[in-house]
Amino acid sequence: MTAKLMEFPNPKGSLKLRVAKGHFATSHSHINYYVDLTYTKHRLSEAKEAARILASKFKQSTIIDTILCLDGTEVIGACMASELTKTGISSINIHNTIYVVTPEHTTGSQLLFRDNIQPMIKGKHVLILAASVTTGYTVQGGIEAIQYYGGSVAGVCAIFSSAKECFGYPVHSVFAPEGILDDYMSRNSHECPLCRKGKKVDAIVNTYGISYFK
Repeated sequence: MTAKLMEFPNPKGSLKLRVAKGHFATSHSHINYYVDLTYTKHRLSEAKEAARILASKFKQSTIIDTILCLDGTEVIGACMASELTKTGISSINIHNTIYVVTPEHTTGSQLLFRDNIQPMIKGKHVLILAASVTTGYTVQGGIEAIQYYGGSVAGVCAIFSSAKECFGYPVHSVFAPEGILDDYMSRNSHECPLCRKGKKVDAIVNTYGISYFK
């Protein structure tokens, strides 16, 4: 079985939000929409457009030394670094070098940076880039890791976010549920209204994608 995706365009650009409605389980919650960000993360044209939109929220006001890419957003992160350092635009990061890094995950889901990567975090202004923000657990791990390794959080951004802020940091996103998915839900499994109605989980989803139950 494959996801039956609906598409919603972004009024500020050419990107489309692709979603499937149902009952889905993540590692931290149950949700009623699966947001498929596969093409935005891996197709260069879409990654560039997402990067352009997200970079515009920081380029005039925020010093960024490093972009921490979560959820497989490395292509977007590289495009953001290029956008933020581009000549000919009003950016306080023009001509600066921006590092683009990905964390390693321990068995306890903590984020780890090896010795050769730590200098790209320590003493640096680090922007967190996630694919989506719902519960905020993934971003929380990024914030804690940056602070542990001696960096400072420059901001938080995502392609899709149902949260306006995460642990005191505003979340800037390309897409939000408002006006598109007004009935979007993310609940603890013990508080899931779909479970209480007896509706079975359709699929398991994570940052890699979706797996429907046969």
